Amino acid sequence: MLYDKNMVKIAVIGGGAAGMACAVRLAGAGREVVLAERGERLGRKLAATGNGQGNVTNLAMDASHYFSDDLEKVARILARCGAQDVIRFLEGMGGLFLPDARGRVYPAGRQASAVTDLFRRELALRGVHVLTGTYVQNLSRGSTFTLSFADGELKADAVVLAAGGKAARQFGTDGSAYALAQAFGHTLAPLSPVLVQLRCDPAAVRGLKGIRVDAGLRLMRGGREVCALRGDVLFTESGVSGDAVFRASSRAQKGDEILLDFLPDTSAEALESAVRGGADGLLCIVNNGLGRHILRLAEGNRARELALLKAFPLQVTGTLGFDYAQATRGGIPLAQVNDALMSNYCKNLYFAGEILNVDGECGGYNLHWAFASALAVAEALQ
Repeated sequence: MLYDKNMVKIAVIGGGAAGMACAVRLAGAGREVVLAERGERLGRKLAATGNGQGNVTNLAMDASHYFSDDLEKVARILARCGAQDVIRFLEGMGGLFLPDARGRVYPAGRQASAVTDLFRRELALRGVHVLTGTYVQNLSRGSTFTLSFADGELKADAVVLAAGGKAARQFGTDGSAYALAQAFGHTLAPLSPVLVQLRCDPAAVRGLKGIRVDAGLRLMRGGREVCALRGDVLFTESGVSGDAVFRASSRAQKGDEILLDFLPDTSAEALESAVRGGADGLLCIVNNGLGRHILRLAEGNRARELALLKAFPLQVTGTLGFDYAQATRGGIPLAQVNDALMSNYCKNLYFAGEILNVDGECGGYNLHWAFASALAVAEALQ
């Protein structure tokens, strides 16, 4: 440990978006803070968000874009910290953050790593004691909290557990931090990966790997529509990925059916007049590789060709798993914390970010929750 004090006021465990935001706000209010991160660098997952562009929030911000055991509590936290509040917080450290046509807010330079650099600079300016390469092996409570490391320990009056979920293990979020909370009596809502590639029958996508299309996507369950959206769909070796798939993955279950409309701006009538018969009948209508695949499946049946262009079916058999997911569903239930996100079982133990049972749709919602929850905790500790 590279910190010469054994006792601090507040220890934040986890140097991701939530942990850094909480530490910055607390230090700005004059609180003494130590930020402990198990990795060698802060904010590695933040630096990769939004396809590397840093989608930090969304102007269409309300609880309807989230999944949780207590959406009313989520709504109350979002009411205290909306999109403009997050933008003001980030711009208070420097930089410029602007929305795109869909309301997704990015740094003007469209570089997620620069957002991480912004936090690192602010932490240094505010004198936050940062301990990287510091894995908290155990957290206990007597008259104060004790954080145990391989090479020592640290005592604190309050602890903020912001160590992430189980998604994207390459960034250090392997789910091991849940045990720190479970030691105080907390339980876990079932964990599953979200914002992730979906698996389907390999035969249905064989030969399509690498083809990307702008498509309409309908997610069906038992013949009923679960959701409908539009965006990029990328065919992979084992299924489908892309923006539309990631958004649908928040609602998808094994056994669901995906129906893809490869020409969402073209009516069935217009399409019928454009499609020619024969082996090259889909030229300049869809990607040539996709067209050949559809023709093989249709086996010369023109009606089937037209149907596949507007409703190409894929059966969901699962996901690519936590290692490829952007977020975790499940975690510490909101029913086990108060509106300040303090534990109902242990005074002065707080939670922020993905470790809680809150996950959002694709589009900046998960990063917004990281910031909003962190600032709620910081407000309670000031």
